[in-house]
Amino acid sequence: MSHIVMFGVNAVSHTLPSLEILRELVARGHRVRVVNDPEQRELVEETGAELVPCRSSLPKGAWPEDPIGAMRLFLEDAVQGLEQVREGLDAEPADLYLGDIGGFGGRVLAEVHDRPFIQLSPTYVAWEGYAEEVGAQVAALPGAEAYWSDFGAWLVREGATTTDPEVFAGVPPRALALVPTAMQPNADRVDTSRITFVGPCHGARADQGSWQRPEGAEVVVLVSLGSSYTDQPEFYRECLAAFGGREGWHLVLQVGRRIDLDVLGEVPAGVEVHRWVPQLAILRESDLFVTHAGMGGSGEGLLTATPMIAVPQDVDQFANADSLVGLGVARRLDTAEATAPALAAAGDELLGDPAVADRLADLARQARDEGGTLRAADLIEAELG
Repeated sequence: MSHIVMFGVNAVSHTLPSLEILRELVARGHRVRVVNDPEQRELVEETGAELVPCRSSLPKGAWPEDPIGAMRLFLEDAVQGLEQVREGLDAEPADLYLGDIGGFGGRVLAEVHDRPFIQLSPTYVAWEGYAEEVGAQVAALPGAEAYWSDFGAWLVREGATTTDPEVFAGVPPRALALVPTAMQPNADRVDTSRITFVGPCHGARADQGSWQRPEGAEVVVLVSLGSSYTDQPEFYRECLAAFGGREGWHLVLQVGRRIDLDVLGEVPAGVEVHRWVPQLAILRESDLFVTHAGMGGSGEGLLTATPMIAVPQDVDQFANADSLVGLGVARRLDTAEATAPALAAAGDELLGDPAVADRLADLARQARDEGGTLRAADLIEAELG
């Protein structure tokens, strides 16, 4: 039995993608521990892994609009997080360390303890030329020089062997990309000697519940803006007007925990409204997915061959939405454009185009062929020697 430690990030969108890998590693007999905030305890411990509690400093509300400000928040969270767990993990080092893209402490300890490190990336990864094409733009932003200086000083203090912060935060020595290759920009320029695409890593997710298509439902539509962008009552009303009450249509509307359900007004027949849903189970039965185009949801849409209306809200979702459109399996509507007529028209176009279904079937096959959870676990065990 090997001892594996994963450094996570206190965000559901970062925690979910790797859970099935952790579950599989536990099932294979490894001791798996996860450094994360106690808010993630239920998700982590349901896999059989142990939580190493580490209070996060990441904000609950609005994030800085400038990229350097957001990058600094992740760095500060890693700095104070490693301080909380360093003594215990120095006393009982892991045989292998895993880390989210923001789990910098995992790579630091791997280098200090001379152990293998693998990044589990829940989004796309850097490609050859990324530093020149994107990194140079970041370096020119106000505050970038101070940020990289502080990052480098921390690496030196902690005893990391990679002390150039831009190298440390760039392409790791080994990474598994938990996304379909189809969603990766410049996939032909990714260093596959270091990065392996294993696609979305899903299991049965029986703990999240099941869902079955209602009798007589000819078209099932799922609307979900994930876990962080759910305070959108006007958008939900537009979705109700677009898809609710249509004969033969069934709408599942996930609205999160922030809104008052009364603001939705009258809910037509054939509509389910929930705070939270077993998304993957519903997508397996769905004909149309209205999504914010987070990487997790985008991957699930491709894996289940579900046409998508992308309504991006923040960060990488705009690029993801454009990628889905470029793949020929989605329509993009920004929030202000997502009126009932526009949503209905986009849905009808997607469902009425046989080329969309053909393209989705091909992309779903490609995503499955990347290997998912079992391949990811095999590759991690290979690094254990």
